[in-house]
Amino acid sequence: MNKVTLVLADDHPLLLQGLESTLISKGFNVLGTASDGRAVLKLITEFNPEIAILDIEMPEMNGLSVAKYCMEHNYDTKFIILSYHKETEFIARAKSLNVSGYLLKEDALEEIEACIKEVANGGKYFSKAFHVKDITSAQTTLEMIEVLTPSERKILNFIAANQSTREIADKLFISERTVEKHRSNIIQKLGLEGKPNGLTTWVLHNKHLLN
Repeated sequence: MNKVTLVLADDHPLLLQGLESTLISKGFNVLGTASDGRAVLKLITEFNPEIAILDIEMPEMNGLSVAKYCMEHNYDTKFIILSYHKETEFIARAKSLNVSGYLLKEDALEEIEACIKEVANGGKYFSKAFHVKDITSAQTTLEMIEVLTPSERKILNFIAANQSTREIADKLFISERTVEKHRSNIIQKLGLEGKPNGLTTWVLHNKHLLN
């Protein structure tokens, strides 16, 4: 197991150094480290590691942007994200990019070995600090989005950009009535009936999952 190849990225030098030292002491094969997203993407391209462990917030490209790029370009590398964020929307964003692991930074050194083992074996690993309901909620949100048609997702992106019904109709060359019909269908599929401004509130909360 300790022959798993890794690259690491974090813009906090002490955390990066501590993580690298911990993994090397456990016999893992750390191929390289980086302090920003573009640098770690170069490492991934050069070494094709089995796993990349990335800070969620870095200069140039954040960890999720690196994971998204690699997913879109069919890289084989699996991703473990390090973050201070416990909010459900961050879990959902990670799951939407098929990220294999999500560790809270305060738990990273304690859980990293178990996380790598699970991910290397084809599994998923989220910090033990997360409640099952948070992960379930994130998964439910993604499943609801997947039910929407491409046209409905396009409508949601326009709503996220603060476009009015008339503006959306003009951009899509359809009638305002058709836009309202799409909105009604979306509200029904998302289970938002009867909630004032429910769709707008939902879009603003989940717009990071729409692209």
